[in-house]
Parts: sequence; C-alpha cells; structure tokens
Amino acid sequence: MMNNLKLGVDVVSAHNLLPKDGLGSSSAFVELYFDGQKFRTTIKEKDLNPVWNESFYFNISDPSNLHYLTLDAYIYNNVKATNSRSFLGKISLTGTSFVPYSDAVVLHYPLEKRGLFSRVRGELGLKVYITDDPTIKSSIPIPATESLPSKEPSVTNAQAQTVPNAATNTHKVESRHTFHHLPNSTHHHHHQSSASAAPSPITAAVPQHGTKYEFDEMKVESQPPKVVRMYSASSSQPAEYALKETSPFLGGGRVVGGRVIHGDKTASTYDLVEKMHFLYVRVVKARDLPAMDVTGSLDPYVEVKIGNYKGITKHFEKQQNPVWNQVFAFSKDRTQASVLEVVIKDKDLVKDDFVGIVRFDINEVPLRVPPDSPLAPEWYRLGDKKGEKIKGELMLAVWIGTQADEAFSDAWHSDAAMPIDSTPAISAAIRSKVYHAPRLWYVRVNVIEAQDLVPTEKNRFPDVYVKAQIGNQVLKTKNVQARTLCSLWNEDLLFVAAEPFEDHLVISVEDRVGPGKDEIIGRVIIPLSSVEKRADDRMIHSRWFNLEKPIALDVDQLKKEKFYSRLHLRVSLDGGYHVLDESTHYSSDLRPTAKQLWKPPIGVLELGILNAVGLHPMKTRDGRGTSDTYCVAKYGHKWVRTRTIVDNLSPKYNEQYTWEVFDPATVITIGVFDNSLLGEKGSNGNKDLKIGKVRVRISTLETGRIYTHFYPLLVLHPSGVKKMGELHLAIRFTCTSFVNMLYQYSRPLLPKMHYVRPFGIMQVDMLRHQAVHIVAARLGRAEPPLRKEVLEYMSDIDSHLWSMRRSKAHFFRLMTVFSGLFAVGKWFGDICLWRNPITTVLVHVLFLMLVCFPELILPTAFLYMFLIGVWNFRYRPRYPPHMNTKLSQAEAVLSDELDEEFDSFPTSRSPDVVRMRYDRLRSVAGRIQTVVGDVATQGERLQNLLSWRDPRATAIFITFCLVAALVLYVTPFQAVAALAGFYVMRHPRFRHKSPSVPINFFRRLPARTDSML
Repeated sequence: MMNNLKLGVDVVSAHNLLPKDGLGSSSAFVELYFDGQKFRTTIKEKDLNPVWNESFYFNISDPSNLHYLTLDAYIYNNVKATNSRSFLGKISLTGTSFVPYSDAVVLHYPLEKRGLFSRVRGELGLKVYITDDPTIKSSIPIPATESLPSKEPSVTNAQAQTVPNAATNTHKVESRHTFHHLPNSTHHHHHQSSASAAPSPITAAVPQHGTKYEFDEMKVESQPPKVVRMYSASSSQPAEYALKETSPFLGGGRVVGGRVIHGDKTASTYDLVEKMHFLYVRVVKARDLPAMDVTGSLDPYVEVKIGNYKGITKHFEKQQNPVWNQVFAFSKDRTQASVLEVVIKDKDLVKDDFVGIVRFDINEVPLRVPPDSPLAPEWYRLGDKKGEKIKGELMLAVWIGTQADEAFSDAWHSDAAMPIDSTPAISAAIRSKVYHAPRLWYVRVNVIEAQDLVPTEKNRFPDVYVKAQIGNQVLKTKNVQARTLCSLWNEDLLFVAAEPFEDHLVISVEDRVGPGKDEIIGRVIIPLSSVEKRADDRMIHSRWFNLEKPIALDVDQLKKEKFYSRLHLRVSLDGGYHVLDESTHYSSDLRPTAKQLWKPPIGVLELGILNAVGLHPMKTRDGRGTSDTYCVAKYGHKWVRTRTIVDNLSPKYNEQYTWEVFDPATVITIGVFDNSLLGEKGSNGNKDLKIGKVRVRISTLETGRIYTHFYPLLVLHPSGVKKMGELHLAIRFTCTSFVNMLYQYSRPLLPKMHYVRPFGIMQVDMLRHQAVHIVAARLGRAEPPLRKEVLEYMSDIDSHLWSMRRSKAHFFRLMTVFSGLFAVGKWFGDICLWRNPITTVLVHVLFLMLVCFPELILPTAFLYMFLIGVWNFRYRPRYPPHMNTKLSQAEAVLSDELDEEFDSFPTSRSPDVVRMRYDRLRSVAGRIQTVVGDVATQGERLQNLLSWRDPRATAIFITFCLVAALVLYVTPFQAVAALAGFYVMRHPRFRHKSPSVPINFFRRLPARTDSML
C-alpha cells in the first residue's frame, strides 16, 4: 500500500508588496519548499496585490517526522531584463501548525526578512492543511535550476515519490487527541522493530532519537530517605502546613537535592516513580469446555484468585469456546499467598458450578522487564479439585512486571478493588485513565437587522428582540420597536461550543406582547458545522436567513404566505482566542483554538504521583474510618486520573504522566478525591469528596531538576483550615528549546485576538462559566466519568465569589507590595531627622554627586538592582511555592466569615444572619468610601490650582509660577536641585513642628465636597 498523506498548500494572495521594478510595482511569484520538494506559482505582472488561488500538494515521505519539518514560502520579483529575481519576503511554518483540511482556514502571514539589511513589507495569504485523499495527486516539483541563497532550504532534483505505509494507520494523522510519554532509547527501539513494517503517523510528535535524562553519578551511603522541613521565614506558618523535601528511591535511582544518583544503569521510562511489582494474569480464551447443565449448555466465566483477592471476568451465555482477553494485576506487596488459582465456573441462578482449575506457584512465575516482548500465552489443561486432568483447556499468560508494563493501564488491579468479589462494572470505573478535554470555540453571532416582520397583532407595532440559543446557553438582544416592520440591532452575542459540534444554533425573533408574554415571529436553525471558522479579525460575509414559523401550517396557508420575514446575521467560529475554561490566575494552557497559530513546544513536564500519607478518613466501612482515593492531574487539554486505591489511608499510586509545555507561565493542578462509587451514600449523596489539591507553576521550576516533596493537602472547611494528609510528588521540567522558552517571556500572555477585540470582564466570567460546564458534561460521559464536582474544584469555578477572608488577604498582599516603598520612606525620614549623622552626611554627598553628574542616575539605579538580584541568588527558593495559610488569612478567620464564604449564591441563610452580614459589609464599605473620597479631594485640589475656584489662591499660585520660571531660567538646574535637596534634608534644628507653607496652602484649596448631597 502507498502512503497517501500529503501537505496541501493553497497560495491565495499577497497584499501591499514592496515595489522593486523601479516603476512603483513588482512582478511577483511564490516558491514553496517542503521535504526536499519545490513548487512555484505563476508570475503576476506589475501587481502589488497579486491573487493566485493556486493549490500545490507535497508528498510527506516520513509522517513520523512531520512535526519537525518546515514549510518555507519565498516571494520574488521577476526581473525580465536580466532574467533574475529580487527578494520580496518569506514566511516559515513549522509542522506543529499543520492541521487537517476540515480545520484549515486562510491566514495572512506578515512577510519576514531574509537578512538583517533586507527590506520587506506586506502579507501572504496561505491555507495549509494535511490530507490523505487518495484521489489527490501530488504536484510535479520543478527542477532546481537556480542556485538559491545560502539561507534558503536546499532542494533536491529528484522527482517526489511516495513512501510505503500501512493504509490502516493513515487515518491517524488527523487525530486530534495524541499523548506522548517521554522517549526512551531502548524502549522506543523495541517499538520501532516490532512495527517497522507499518510506521504510524500518530507518533509524529515524538523524536526518533531517545532523549536521555542523566546526571553525574555521585556516591552516597545507603540511608533511609531524609525528610527536610522547608518553609520560608516570611510565610511563618506552622511547620505541619509546609513542604517537606524527600530523597526517595525512584525508577532512575535515589533523588538527592534534585539530582539522580543512579543505582543501576537500566533505562526506564518510569524514572519518577518507585518501582512496584505486580503479578499479571492475562486470561485469553478457553476451548472444549465440558457441558454442565442438563440442556448441554455452559455459561462460563473465570475467577482469578490469590489469597483474599479475587478478580472475575464477564460471563458468556451458552458458549463452550469463550474469548475474554482480560488482564488482572495483583500487587506483590499486598499478596500473602504463594499459589495462584485460575478457576472456570458456570454461571447459575442459585450456585455457580465448578468447571476446572489451573494452579501456579508464584515462585515459578517469570519476571518480564520492558522492552522485552509481551509474554506469549499458552494453553493449560484444566484440572478438577483433586488435581486430575479433565476436558477443556484455558489459554493464559502469567508474569511478574512493573507499572511500566503496557498492560498496566487496562488491567484489573487488586489494590484498586475490594478483597471480596468485584464486579467488572466497578473495576472498570476505578482504573486509571487519560482524558482529553474537547477543543472549545467562541461562537460570535452578530445580529444586524430584520426585515419584513409580520406582527402578531395588526393594531400595534411589534416590540421585537432576537434570542439565540446553543444548548443551555441563551442570550438576547435589546428590545427594538419596529415602526417600519424592520429592526436594527447590530449586537454581538458570544457563546462557547465544543468539538464535535452536537448542538445547533437556534435563533428566534420574538415579539414582546405584554409583561412576561412573548410570541415567536419566526426562527432559524443553523448547524455549527456549517459556520465559517476564522483565526484572525477578518470580516466574515453576512447572510440573510428566512425565518420559519415555529408551528406547522397547512399547504393552503403556505401558498398564501409568499413573503417571509428575514434576519440579517454574521456568524463565525473565532479560533484566534484562547477559550478560558479555568481561573485566569491558574491557567494551564494559553494557546488559541486554531491549531495553525500554535507554536512548537518549549519543553516536557513529567509528573510522578508517588503516594499519600496520613489521609483523613472520608467514610466508614465495617465500623472503621477509611478512604477510597484517586488523584486527578490537569494541564492543558490533558486530564489524567490514577487508579482508585481502595480501603487505604496511605495509598501508593506510583503512576507517571507526561505533558508538552508551550508556555512557562502556566500551572499544573493535582487533586486528591474520595471515590463515592465504593461505599454507601452519605450526606454528600453520590458526589466524590475533595481531599485537597496542589498547584505548581512551571516558571518556578529549574530545568532538569527533580522536585520530590510531600505537599500538605489543605482544605478550608466551615470550621476552619484542615490538613487532610500529604501527597508525595516528583516533578521534572525539561526544556527542549531554551531560545524559544526565553522568547516566550517577550510574547503577550494571551493570543493576539484578546487585544485586538477584547472581551468585557462580565463576558469573560460568563464565558468561562459556560466553558467549565461544557467540559464537565463531556468528561462526565467518559468511562470512568470525571465528575462535575471534580472539574469545578480543579478549575476554581467559585474563585470570583465574595469572601471577607479573601478580601483581607488581598489587602495585606497589597500592603506587602508597598512595604518596600514604606520602608524607603521611613529610611528617608530618618535621614531628614539626622538620626544617624554619618549616614545622613554620606547621603548628602551621594545626592550632590548625582546632581552634578545626572548622567549617573540611571546607571546607578540599574547597577543597584543588578547587585540586589545577584545577592538574592544565594537565597533563592529551592522548592515550588505552596498554599500558605497565613497569606490566605485562613488561620485567624472568624467562623461567621467562613460560613458566609461557604454560603450558596443566592444566599440560603436566615434573614437575621443576612442582615448582620449586610451591616458588616456596610461598615467595611464605609471605610473604603472615606478613603476614596479623600483621594478624590486631593485630586480636585490639584485641579483647582488653576481653575479660579478660589481667585486669591489661584492668583498667588500663578504669581509664584511666574517668579519660579524667571528664577529657574537664570539659575542652573543643578544648583536648584541641590538647594531643594538640602532644604528637604535640613537639620531638625531648622525645622518647625507646624506644617510647611506649601502644605498649608494646598490644604486650604477648595474641593467639590461642598457640592455633595
């Protein structure tokens, strides 16, 4: 089979090119370079805004390298006289921005320079996409007859040829949900050899060479992990709420101070978690099973048992050759028995009948270490309870492996199930999973006007408005009275929609007949899949839609009504924005929706969820407190969920996950929850209870260092802050492109469209709320579902609600920010009061030097900041910041303030409590009101210096200004500055306790307080 994967490039047009022919024009053509192939458009003579509309198709020789290829487009001016060409501009697009044809839109790219002294201007419009349509033939490359400049890509003269590939894998190129673990040299080589005949393009984002994360070897004595309590003196919160640094033994060796000390040289993909051994049992199928019922039928299922742990497959009705293909994993740490029993039973209404058994000695089970190939299953003859061989065979594979085994994620786990019988439904709901949040779009509906409206009542003008709805989102325009049976709105309505688009856009024009009574004039239904997508601010063509009656009409009435009401709309899917689906302070992804605008990743984030200790019991079972916990981690579009560890207050997860990082100013959130599916329903109903969460900002991590800490799980309850346990994490951020990472610090935080057409604050909050509900609805339909309360807690959906505690915390944060200025002011006050004469004299000398040599002021200030930064380097934080109870004002918060914070919206408290809280809020607002009024008074006094509101004060001030202008004109500035500085810092002997003349004058100026009611 041939590889049909091609890169399509539509060269649309160029705009505002630079004239190069000496006559104010250019004869432009475009040359495209990709994967050793070169194509050229036609020449547009003497046109600075040429339009080509030509399409070219490149063969992709190696789909696995697609993300690392570059498409280069060069625009040249054709010079006929000398048969040469002159450079007009270029653009370069990386493979990460290539999208399927359905997602592609025309983008106008600004032209770039070829060198430092090049002069370019203008834009080039391209539509770039990937297609695997076998009917499309690749274009014929032109021969490289011209020598290109050194900075242009080299092109071979060979004809473009297709490369063999497996047709079954071709469709994966357009897959949008791709996750990649860290590449490992040995592990990756094994997969290459096993699948060399059919390379899959889905691994395009993984480099073919293994990236090795190794550190210098250090020799240390074998010692238990050392726990170091680390907390900043400025935070001054209790030590039990602070981070604890650890030195665990992980897959790559012992971690000491963020560096790995290799215990052995065995390469492992899971090098951030502790190695755990599991007994894996793969039950494949059975054959020739004996009939057990009178009718000769058999309803077989398999029971895998070791000690007190038992796993059960699904049963088949009337099947003597069943196929299960199910894997069971038993933790070696929690198994007490030495014999593994695999029993086939016949499902019955009263009691299940015994069919046959296969026994294994645990000590004889082989050990498998990846990248070894999976163990081949074998046929085993069934035996009866006495060990005698009977009819029937069972195909099994039994081996001991680690969590690096590919069967780990889909296996039934003994530590994630009850020691008693576990049904397949429950075992499927508690295993680890990776979720991908849907791609979200902003839907912009510009309601322009309506014409030929048919009023519901003939004796009145219709009072109409437009209502638009997508799913549960409903927005309305303002009411307009249609005196000419035409209405004009020109309003924008914004919605959030998720791919794949399931809901339609329903727009109706309604007439407000009376208070609370509306009648529909007509409506139109627009499928979102037919709406035009855009990635910039270009204008979308508007359309007229005929409004249909919402009720069924007979044929005669339809013939009579030849005229339809019409609605003028402009609808678009805006992909140039980043759809905010989480709190803006803790964003984990800042990329726009349109994939064409995505930049290459700057690094890789690896998270090892090791274990939790000291968890608080969340439920009771058999008269004792226990918890069934799992962890959820969110970063970007990728959500991960560990397996549920049942009946354990110190669970060991030891699962590792990987994300690509596109921006360092992002946050990863890890939460711990109790699974409500296991156990009786309590007061919380069927909701998963939150135990705590951890946030880690990527920009606070050093590259290449492994951070291993116990993070306290702090939760605010109505009774106060409570520590629910500690979560042990290993985190590593590896930078793959240091230059791109530094370049990100100069880029805007959000995509360009947020600044070109910004949203209002209320719009952002409303859209974020809708986006969270859409993501929760989609992930809630997965198996196992990620519940709504989990997403809302991870996304901080209630962070915008009022809280007295948060208000106090923000106030003290603001005071801390200005504490430096206050300290400088206090220090300068001591200088003016001559509390330390030696320091005051030195300040006078320094001030005199700066006045005499003003060119030293800025260099001195920047040098001073540089020295402060270098000095603070030795005291830099050695661990990620964590939630601080003192900073959050959670230690001394009043119980009533906490009750107010946990109150619903709108309130559910009694009127007396609400009245008391309202009075308290009025007192706080009264103090704020006073401060704001004082600031406004000072500003109005400044304005009244020249407004003649007080004629005598204004006359004095302008006379002073005239005299000051004359004096400053004839006096050198250095002398004036020196005299002013010495006057301000004069000795207390020459000071008076009463305010100075300028202050007295300013305080006597009038303000507008006299005009206040």
